[in-house]
Amino acid sequence: MSDNLNVSDIVQRQLEAYNARDLERFAATYADTVRIFRMPATEPAISGKAQLREVYRQRFSSPSLHAEILARVIMGNKVIDHERGIREQPLEAVAVYEVASNLIQAVWFFYPDEPFPASKGT
Repeated sequence: MSDNLNVSDIVQRQLEAYNARDLERFAATYADTVRIFRMPATEPAISGKAQLREVYRQRFSSPSLHAEILARVIMGNKVIDHERGIREQPLEAVAVYEVASNLIQAVWFFYPDEPFPASKGT
């Protein structure tokens, strides 16, 4: 990735790859050591790019998969998105992306019905 991308550009590329179900482009926006949390958990639900690929490879097989941004706030190296995702049914969440060295280093997902049901995934 270009060194002159801002944090919002990186998170937007991630969203576009997600909606295209393009696993390689999606994974390319994340650091090798990425950590993804389902709050209020203190341990990551996903640790590392290998696990990220495994989880999203399966998720990208869903023909109804799509996400849209309802609101975005940028603060330093953080991008906070209010997202609406569709898999089997619509689901809203707030995602906080931490970006450094032009890669997403960590993500914290907050769902309206905490804690998020484990059966539905991140």
